[in-house]
Amino acid sequence: MPLPIRNARLTLPQGQIFWRELGQGIVLVFLHNSWSDGSEWIPVMEQLGRDFHCFAPDLLGFGESDRPRAHYSIEFEVECLTAYLDSLKLRRVYLIGQGIGGWVAASYALQYPHQVEGLVLLGAEGLPVRGRPHHQRWWFTRIPLLIWALRMLSPVARWLGQGDRIQQWLQEARLLKQHPAACQLLFNRRKVEIQAEYVSDRLSWLKTPLLILQGEEDGRATVLLNQGYANAPDATINQYPGADLVQTAPEIVAREVRSFVRRMS
Repeated sequence: MPLPIRNARLTLPQGQIFWRELGQGIVLVFLHNSWSDGSEWIPVMEQLGRDFHCFAPDLLGFGESDRPRAHYSIEFEVECLTAYLDSLKLRRVYLIGQGIGGWVAASYALQYPHQVEGLVLLGAEGLPVRGRPHHQRWWFTRIPLLIWALRMLSPVARWLGQGDRIQQWLQEARLLKQHPAACQLLFNRRKVEIQAEYVSDRLSWLKTPLLILQGEEDGRATVLLNQGYANAPDATINQYPGADLVQTAPEIVAREVRSFVRRMS
């Protein structure tokens, strides 16, 4: 039977942060994907809680954490993570992250290498990927109009056999509307600012042991991101069947994390 998960809140200078906590022992901090929150890690944490002390915060601007009127950047999120770990006196940690959470984890490890025992990344953002769609920025600035237009078009689209496509676009528009912080971090700020926060030019400095987990059916962008991080000096990439392993195979992710931490300890 899984251990009970504890929920907690802490007020930081940047805003109030919410997190889930489980277990005791070596500290594992799980940082969530771009369009999600810390709850996505619960199935993984439940399998690790008897051996490790697991934390899954919602980054500021996400989930149940505050959404301050701030200019969101990776530097801002790293500052929040630093204040969070310092407040809880968590001096030596393992960071596990995907999407934006992986970008924050890698950036934190580069800035505070002596505090991070190891990294586990899954499709971490923070690297340039050629050929990614750029329409999200256009969508984000016109979401209310787009949602209205797509709803109006829906009956005609169904008649033309395009109903599924309209529903997919509606779903994407609603997702962007629900995650303004993710939109700002990924594309809704100056391009030069985003590029300055990429870790690609600093990967050679990332000496922290790094494990990359990839699904054999993950999308092209995820594969390219993983391959980019695999260029870090002490990186290993392991592949498993399927896609989106945190959602579809949490037992595999938990097993890999446990094995990785035990090797490093």
